[in-house]
Amino acid sequence: MHASLPIPSDDALRHSQQLSQLLAREITAQGGAIAFSRFMELVLYAPGWGYYSAGASKIGAAGDFTTAPEMGGLFAATIARAIAPVLAQIGARAQVMELGGGTGAFAVEVMRALQALDALPARYAILEPSADLRQRQAERVAAQLPAELAARVVWIDGPIEEDWDGIVFANEVIDALPTPRFVIVDGQVHEETVRLGPDGRFVASSAPADVMLERAVRHIEKDLGQRFADGFRSEALMQLPYWVQAVAGGLKRGAMLFVDYGYVRREYYLADRDQGTIRAFYRHQVHNDVFAWPGLQDITASVDFTAMAEAGTGAGFELAGYTNQASFLLGNGIDQALLQAEELTDEVGRVALREQLKRLTLPSEMGERFGVIGFQRDVDFEPAFALGDLTWRL
Repeated sequence: MHASLPIPSDDALRHSQQLSQLLAREITAQGGAIAFSRFMELVLYAPGWGYYSAGASKIGAAGDFTTAPEMGGLFAATIARAIAPVLAQIGARAQVMELGGGTGAFAVEVMRALQALDALPARYAILEPSADLRQRQAERVAAQLPAELAARVVWIDGPIEEDWDGIVFANEVIDALPTPRFVIVDGQVHEETVRLGPDGRFVASSAPADVMLERAVRHIEKDLGQRFADGFRSEALMQLPYWVQAVAGGLKRGAMLFVDYGYVRREYYLADRDQGTIRAFYRHQVHNDVFAWPGLQDITASVDFTAMAEAGTGAGFELAGYTNQASFLLGNGIDQALLQAEELTDEVGRVALREQLKRLTLPSEMGERFGVIGFQRDVDFEPAFALGDLTWRL
């Protein structure tokens, strides 16, 4: 445990202890160990207990991390500029499906921006698994959007399965997908598991990988042109192709846009990144003790954008482009969005807007740490990636 981390309240600690008991029971029932991906799934999504399923604040100043939409409206206004041409190509029947709506800030701002661009979708569907976040989103939409816009926003329980046309959008969603972890032991692929130590704390262990994980790791090695050294430990989200197919659902014509932090494959699996990318976020501090306080901290892994490209094209979409967040936002007019927003505020507001711009685009902030990848089917989404396209690096 990091001594610098603030200690949770007594109520929060009791909550974490109860989730820990649930985890311990599952570990015992499974013969003494569970896959790390299952541990991650439970600590994040166990009904009523997981990090995203319980009611504590997660996003923003009072939570554990801040996403781009929570900084203000510039991010959403620029995304609107990027997707508006696709919505125009599709026409009046176009829909937008946002995966994991956060606090609802993005939905509110992007609907306002799309209205100003005369590109409103017929329906804006939010796929949000957390009942707590869904309620917060609904309250924000109702309070901050005019009734005619709020009426277009709906919440859905799963991907749109019937045929539809439009946009799939996700910001910082893939990093929270429960991911398998692997470690190389005597040249063989093992899966990282979680067991109970002698003191009752959760500790990492490993077991020989199943065929699916072994094939995924060997595919990565083949693509890199070399084997991983003994002791190398990282993640391989082998379920990603199935996840992309699932979230696309019945999308027949349109585009998918994903924003997240990560690397292309050859950077993800660098020899000196031999402990992988898994980490925890607690009260805006990043640390490596993912077993601390289950249910009270976020656990994430960086995105392998090469795997994302493989998954999207494997699902029958064409790769529209890949770049970093700074290039994408600058290429889609964040400077114009800034000027428009500055006209509607005072000097204090203008200073805050410029701070937003810096945080979103500077290399030392989110500009180069975050990647943006897009896919298209029977539409032209490539102009959104005209500035700084990095597809060649995938």
